[in-house]
Amino acid sequence: MPTSLAPSAPLDNRYLVETPEGIELVLRPAGLLPRAIAFAIDLLLRGLILIALLLSLSALGMFGFGLGAIVLFLVQWWYMVLFEVLNQGRTPGKQWMGLRVVHDDGTPVGWAASLTRNLLRAVDLLPFGYMLGALSCLWHPSFKRLGDLAAGTLVVYREKPRARPELPSAAPAAAPFALHTDERQALIAFAERHDSLSQARRQELAQLLAEPLQTPPALAEQRILAIASHLLGRT
Repeated sequence: MPTSLAPSAPLDNRYLVETPEGIELVLRPAGLLPRAIAFAIDLLLRGLILIALLLSLSALGMFGFGLGAIVLFLVQWWYMVLFEVLNQGRTPGKQWMGLRVVHDDGTPVGWAASLTRNLLRAVDLLPFGYMLGALSCLWHPSFKRLGDLAAGTLVVYREKPRARPELPSAAPAAAPFALHTDERQALIAFAERHDSLSQARRQELAQLLAEPLQTPPALAEQRILAIASHLLGRT
């Protein structure tokens, strides 16, 4: 399982997770305000669902009353759990606010953890108005309420995938020899950072690769860009 690393300071709002492969994942825990807004949205939706269902069931008399009690229980206690587990940690409110629930190690939240964190809302609500939950969020470096502490979960911002930067124009060309994975990544990284590097720095880096790439130093920069385009499947 990945190993979680506690934030280095209370003001650091990043949560680092190290995978068994040695890759560090950076999670951004959500604070009290966006979580409160997400909860309010879910509370409103649950209210609308219950009103619609109970009005429909009222026509069934006592049977509808009994069925309504079951529906009330299911919506009240399972709405959050079902959405969190079946929708990648996102209830409608969390999805609207760009949040999701994950385990402390960054993996998707499971049934046991989601059920635990949601059942303990009854404790977070004490003594009134979600006071214990709010105080816990404000005190904890990763904004955990009591339910999160017990379940080992985090509410984090969903990171949007970053688009690859545009590569400078270069006709694709294959490398003169087979490249290892780290060598391919280095060439692609040079091409992607091309526009952010000074001309002197680009030339310095390119000339280091001139001999291995079997190209004159003056043409090494363009050669690297051509190979990077080929590696990325540009035509």
